[in-house]
Amino acid sequence: MGWNRSNRLPYSSRNFNNVVTSSGSMIVVSNRLPFVLKRLEDGRLIRKASAGGLVTAVAPVVINGNGLWVGWPGIHLEDPNEPIPESEPGDITPTAGLKSDKVIAVHVDPDVFDSYYNGCCNGTFWPLFHSMPDRATFKLTDWKDYVTVNKEFAECTLTALRSLKKTKDTPQHEVPLIWVHDYQLMLAASWIRQNAEEEEIPCKLGFFLHIPFPPWDIFRLLPWGDEILQGMLNCDMVGFHITDYCLNFVDCCQRYLGCRVDRKNLLVEQGGRSVRVRPLPIGIPFERFVELAEKAPKVFSGEHKIVLGVDRLDYTKGLVHRLLAFEKLLQDHPEHRGQVSMMQVAVPSRTDVKEYQELKETLEQLIGRINGKFTTPNWSPIRYIYGQVSQDELAGYYRDAFVGMVTPLRDGMNLVAKEFVACQIDSPPGVLIVSPFAGAGETMHEALICNPYEIAGAAEVIHRALTMPEDERILRMNYLRRREKVNDVNFWTKSFLSAMGSLFKPEDHDDVGSIMMPAVTLDDFDEYLAKYIGDSHKLALLLDYDGTLAPIAPHPDLAVMPTETKNILQRLSNISDVYIAIVSGRNVNNVKEMVGIEGITYAGNHGLEILHSDGTKFVHPMPAECQEKVSALLAKLQEQVCREGAWVENKGALLTFHFREVPVHLREDLAKQARILVEEAGFHVGKAHCAIEAKPPVEWNKGRASIYILRTAFGVDWSERIRIIYVGDDVTDEDAMMALKGMAATFRVTTSNIIKTSAERRLPSTDSVLTMLKWIERHFSKRTPNEINPTSYRRGSLAKAITKNVQMECDMSMLPKTVSQKSSAANSREHSDNE
Repeated sequence: MGWNRSNRLPYSSRNFNNVVTSSGSMIVVSNRLPFVLKRLEDGRLIRKASAGGLVTAVAPVVINGNGLWVGWPGIHLEDPNEPIPESEPGDITPTAGLKSDKVIAVHVDPDVFDSYYNGCCNGTFWPLFHSMPDRATFKLTDWKDYVTVNKEFAECTLTALRSLKKTKDTPQHEVPLIWVHDYQLMLAASWIRQNAEEEEIPCKLGFFLHIPFPPWDIFRLLPWGDEILQGMLNCDMVGFHITDYCLNFVDCCQRYLGCRVDRKNLLVEQGGRSVRVRPLPIGIPFERFVELAEKAPKVFSGEHKIVLGVDRLDYTKGLVHRLLAFEKLLQDHPEHRGQVSMMQVAVPSRTDVKEYQELKETLEQLIGRINGKFTTPNWSPIRYIYGQVSQDELAGYYRDAFVGMVTPLRDGMNLVAKEFVACQIDSPPGVLIVSPFAGAGETMHEALICNPYEIAGAAEVIHRALTMPEDERILRMNYLRRREKVNDVNFWTKSFLSAMGSLFKPEDHDDVGSIMMPAVTLDDFDEYLAKYIGDSHKLALLLDYDGTLAPIAPHPDLAVMPTETKNILQRLSNISDVYIAIVSGRNVNNVKEMVGIEGITYAGNHGLEILHSDGTKFVHPMPAECQEKVSALLAKLQEQVCREGAWVENKGALLTFHFREVPVHLREDLAKQARILVEEAGFHVGKAHCAIEAKPPVEWNKGRASIYILRTAFGVDWSERIRIIYVGDDVTDEDAMMALKGMAATFRVTTSNIIKTSAERRLPSTDSVLTMLKWIERHFSKRTPNEINPTSYRRGSLAKAITKNVQMECDMSMLPKTVSQKSSAANSREHSDNE
């Protein structure tokens, strides 16, 4: 179920001029030129190529549109009038066609530049915008030099604009576009706009911030916040990586400057103008990294699984937290010792700054301590590379790593995550772990999300990645690769030009790139689910029972599903394009009895037992000694803690200790005693509503069960064919919501707005679940026969084959087969064909 590598031209042979074109000439303004100048021993200046997606995507647009690039050349020239050299013969980089007369180098006094760049940009803006205000310094001299340098950049930009001067009669879509980049130049647009208007030179101004924009309570610490906001608002559009940064910016404009704002449409009124604010997530040159991965030699022997980290050595990257999480993994999961190694690549950064020198020393001491603690004669837990690594070598690391760990404490986007995904060309692929505090964590939904501040939790996420089943790894990486291939860096450039109204093709002037996801209410299923399900997709509806379809009751037998809910489920089960599975913690026979609808799938004991619609049954294999332990544990619980209204429910594969009817002041003590008994018996402790579950020690939960159910019903390509809705109300449903993250619409039924959940949306009650079911029925009833995809799923037709496959994946030394199945050669052949 891997992916095929399509035929591609060598990257160096591709025509960079066939990417994206601006309708008018573009002037790019960035702190650095798209190359740096280097002085040779003979005194000659040469260009040295700059790597990065920005150069790859934007340079061809500048070249195609006869535009210009304004920036610092990378060195301070004694003679500012010294000409910029042309590209060297044989240069195949994207900037090869950028002639020297299309480059305007900004020259600044070295001391002023140091104060501007190291003082204000990296000493003030960098930590503050990354929400680390304790690391920020606020020096008036640095700020004044920042103003001076921004004025110089503005003047050079005006020089470029004058050379492209258009008349007032020039069509709007053909006027020059000035694209200003990043936090080093947040003031430049003020002087560019003022002078362009005075000289009556028409132009459009756009700005993009490549780092996070902080929330109001952080931004307000900046003494010069009003000047920064006004500088950015002098552009016609301001772009950020994700919606959260856009909302932070809009909020600051309102609260700091008193601007009128429209949060829904992301507009800010300033000086009689309406400034658009847009989320435009940057991508990478996807195909280039695929090619690098294809050519890179093998770098890891394959003896150990590699957890890979690639970062600039910076305090925002969370390197210390990552190492502590890996240490915690080795402590809590000794089975990984000798089997897993972490490779951390740390690229030197600001080596002359004391804070960065101290970080390097701390990191190296921590690595030494961890290696000293766990190293054996044949294995060392951490491999550390401090230095520059070529893209060719890096692609090999990405491709061969089992886990890519991108866990910054704060980051604008983080392209390492995207590069890792692009290089995962082998099957089965690796697993990506991403911090929610990076922009990538907001857009790469199928990655495992890891809070780097929570060391124990991060260790468990690594463990989950290392033990993830092959089919889930393939599924998640397929989704990630598909998205990043489409939303590459050229798509980002196109999105920006489209939002500015400067894309060459007028029909593409849609506002591309918005990823806003407003919170759902009972009245806006039309807006959210209608777009998700569409007019031709089939729907798989996976529902919990207690607390989702039926209200929570003091006793399981009293948790009865309302008649209206049962009736609508019955009608939905008769719609050919709707598949229904009830995934419950109850015994599978009990949940079927409570729901009472034929022709749907039932999963009991959190998926340990699955009864398919065709009568086929799957029971997850258990350790041979488990049955005896269940009986012994049942007796102990009944003897020692079943009092004051507490009781034990015997579900066969697992036990549930209920204490809902116990007086409140006694609950905690009884629950603690029950947990101890469960753990001593060798079972996993599961929490539920006023209950504790004794789960057998097998790697199976509602998440694994849900994926198994979908594969059984729709085949191994299920993710391509259907839309999925999962609804549940408690912590056991979180396993399914995490497993289906990015692949399903997930809902947590809860009255709390502060409960921690992996679900995309919240529903306040079982009544709201009924409302959603009514909406689904109405949506499918509106479809005409022509809108329905004729390829229907085969209810249960793959159950036998996939059941057999799942059994083979389990440890068959546990028990003799406990799966009753009506095997047939035909079904086995059918499953083989689907693979």
